[in-house]
Amino acid sequence: MPDRSSSTSTTILAPDTSPEMPRVDGRTRTSPPPGKQRTHWIAATLVLVIIIVGGAYAWQSFRTASPAAGPQGLVLYGNVEIRQVDLAFGVEGTIAKVLVDEGDRVEGGQTLAILEQQPFVEGQASATAALKSSEARLDELVAGFRPQEIDEARASVASREASLANADINLKRQRELLQGGHTSQQQYDAADMVDRTADANLRDARAVLAMRLEGTRHEQITQQRAEVEARRAALGIQDYRLLKSTLIAPNAGIVLTRIREPGAVVIPNSPVLTVSVIDPVWVRTYVDEPNLSRMVPGAAVRVQTDATPSKVYDGRVGYVSPTAEFTPRTVEAPSLRTDLVYRVRIIVDNPDRGLRQGMPATVTVLPVKP
Repeated sequence: MPDRSSSTSTTILAPDTSPEMPRVDGRTRTSPPPGKQRTHWIAATLVLVIIIVGGAYAWQSFRTASPAAGPQGLVLYGNVEIRQVDLAFGVEGTIAKVLVDEGDRVEGGQTLAILEQQPFVEGQASATAALKSSEARLDELVAGFRPQEIDEARASVASREASLANADINLKRQRELLQGGHTSQQQYDAADMVDRTADANLRDARAVLAMRLEGTRHEQITQQRAEVEARRAALGIQDYRLLKSTLIAPNAGIVLTRIREPGAVVIPNSPVLTVSVIDPVWVRTYVDEPNLSRMVPGAAVRVQTDATPSKVYDGRVGYVSPTAEFTPRTVEAPSLRTDLVYRVRIIVDNPDRGLRQGMPATVTVLPVKP
């Protein structure tokens, strides 16, 4: 029987030169090839570099956005506010003149444009005449009747009394004649009609005399006074229309746009000119919550611009918003409350007109002296 041990071939394996990894659960792990390991190191290095650069950029941005507070004062950044006004006539009409052009400097109260004046002047004259007529009528009612009118009423009463007396005598005579058969019933009826008419005329004359002696009724005077007030209000409307037919500059500024030309028909509140308000100059900036207590209304500030860095404009804190402009969370944790910012208005003296609207500005809030 052949020997199994001698007939069995033995396989000799070459030694494994790859490094062994620590055993886990009794199994041996081998390390990745050198090329793949090098790629992992490069990726990790790049991630680390990105994190470092991003953190540095975020820190720099935070330092730039945050106001710098030091012994020289609190430094803020903002812009000169853009303040423009569209000027329009308050009434309808045809433009007669436009007295300014784009780029012209205007002062407060200066006439800028005029509508055709004739319709407004005539309307004012008509309302004035109506008011005077109504006032004269009121004076007449308040004064009452003149003495001559009262004497006229008394004379009328006396005349009617005489007529009635004569009619009574004639009626009495006709009655006696009728009883004696010396006149007809027709003549008697005629005399009776004359007597009754004379009596009615006398009563009318006495009523007129009593009315003139009593004077004007209180209700008539009240009604006429209301009429006078209505006429006066109508005149006020015409005065307003005449006033609004001339376009006046509300304050100093520079004409930016000439929208309408002479001959154009405009409706009320239709823009004719656009004016940039240059006085006073406002700078809008923002302050974070930690420095909010330093923004005292009236505190002195200095304003500089990139156009003229050496030029310093004096100003003061004019207004601090009572509410935050930006709230990142509904409920702010202490770590987030520093992100709240408040709008601040700076009023700046601009004697050389170097500050222009929209211009970036650097604001330095000077320390308050104790």
